[in-house]
Amino acid sequence: MADLLRSPLHDRHVALGAKTADFGGWEMPIEYPGPGGGVLAEHTAVRTGVGIFDVSHLGKGVVSGHRAVEFVNECLTNDLRRIAPGQAQYTLCCDEQGGVVDDLIAYLRGEEEVFLVPNAANTAEVIRRLTAAAPSHVTVQDLHHALGVIAVQGPDSEDVLAAVGLPTSHEYMSFEAADWEGRPVVVCRSGYTGEKGYELLPRWEDTGDLWDALLAAGADFGIRPCGLGARDTLRTEMGYPLHGRDLSLEITPVQARTTWAVGWDKPRFWGREVLLRERARGADRMLWGLLASDRSIPRQHMAVSSTTGTPVGEVTSGTFSPTRKVGIGLALLGREVSEGDTVHVDVRGRTGVFTVMRPPFVQPSTR
Repeated sequence: MADLLRSPLHDRHVALGAKTADFGGWEMPIEYPGPGGGVLAEHTAVRTGVGIFDVSHLGKGVVSGHRAVEFVNECLTNDLRRIAPGQAQYTLCCDEQGGVVDDLIAYLRGEEEVFLVPNAANTAEVIRRLTAAAPSHVTVQDLHHALGVIAVQGPDSEDVLAAVGLPTSHEYMSFEAADWEGRPVVVCRSGYTGEKGYELLPRWEDTGDLWDALLAAGADFGIRPCGLGARDTLRTEMGYPLHGRDLSLEITPVQARTTWAVGWDKPRFWGREVLLRERARGADRMLWGLLASDRSIPRQHMAVSSTTGTPVGEVTSGTFSPTRKVGIGLALLGREVSEGDTVHVDVRGRTGVFTVMRPPFVQPSTR
């Protein structure tokens, strides 16, 4: 993995014995060992107590200058006029054909500054597109290696942050600029697990010290370091899409059921006309949840058919649900499929039986 990028916490993951892998060009922890360790234990910690994730591979960028907010609003799908400074918003960067270049979080800092957190593998392309479209009075900066990102997730996450003196009282999808031991940290009330949680953005060089402090403060709450394996099972249980699987240049927001993140009344955003036409006529396929009726576990690209053998679609994401103790997945299925239908999945040559449903598959304790 010599050519992969490394987070500021890489040495700490190695010291903890983490199993690492390539994720978006970064060497990232997938799971941690130890008694009762692994993905299942990490997943359970987040659902019942608290877990801590290194997600410093996520991109960071800032768009600033005169009418910067208006410029971003004319590019990305969601409507920044729906939120106020100090709030964050899930949004999409689409291409001219309505395909999804990336899904990302926009932090509204003021009328002349928007901070963006794209996915790692797509950061360069998002920054490139914004830079190419920006007028002379707007500046687009890539800050990927300037900031780390630590996600503290779970019902006890508030107690852990309070123990290190960070703010916790702000509302969901809002953020505060805080001071931790004389060092700046942005604290956002957000996350991709469905549980109550926070995403912290310290300076790159401060990320290790903050990680250590959170682990020490969380010891009384049974905090557990968590890898991207648990992050995937947690987000799949909630039905949250992952770019490259459930969202892509070939999968539009209409098909992926993320139209709630589209400001349809805006006069301009990338891909608007194509998406308006698709919404009006109805998508040929839609993203559904699959809940196993047997011991089958669906995986990406597995074929889905009706009970009579007619092909109806393909699995985009699949895993074993640690909470429900059953296989779950997301799949793009044709418009002939409805909620409650029974479908078959080709699980490596064996027929798996699944019920079509709308996620989430579990109800989180709180958000």
